[in-house]
Amino acid sequence: MIDILKQHIINRLGKDTDNIDTVLECFKPLHIERNQFLVREGEVCKQVYFIAKGCLQVFVYDGNMNETTRDIVTENTWCSELLSFGSGKPATENIRTVEPCELLAIDKPSFEKMLATVPQFDNVYKQVLETSYANSVYRINSFVALSALDRIKWLMEFRPTLMTRVSSKLIASYLGINKDVFSRLKAKL
Repeated sequence: MIDILKQHIINRLGKDTDNIDTVLECFKPLHIERNQFLVREGEVCKQVYFIAKGCLQVFVYDGNMNETTRDIVTENTWCSELLSFGSGKPATENIRTVEPCELLAIDKPSFEKMLATVPQFDNVYKQVLETSYANSVYRINSFVALSALDRIKWLMEFRPTLMTRVSSKLIASYLGINKDVFSRLKAKL
């Protein structure tokens, strides 16, 4: 599992991999079953996770306890409730496993030590943040302008594996459309 993270970091850094073993030693492997919470709204997020295998849902509850999914995060990607992790304040989002997951977790003291002492780790972190931000902004801006059918087409083009990997209810929540509408429109494609 650690080899997957190592390759991920090497892919981002190229040949500048000094101290990579020091960084990798800070990560703890976790095997988490399906439908387990890594972070609950109101708790402080204490770790950043690298997904070696599996799928996570990042979501909030509305006033009626319906889920609104901000992201569905799969292999070779990072996930955390960064505002809580960075500030030490309670999380405003939930993170739950959608499938059994193999994760590599780094806690805040180790994370901060790596940022301060290993310049390459800081570079990887900045790249991860920039990519995450760009993807979120792109998705939000695109979804505002797209019809429900066009959102489904977007998903089929840019994240096609989700269509067979996660439930229709979860996809509908991610796309911001009603589950029944999603099923009806999907049948038309």
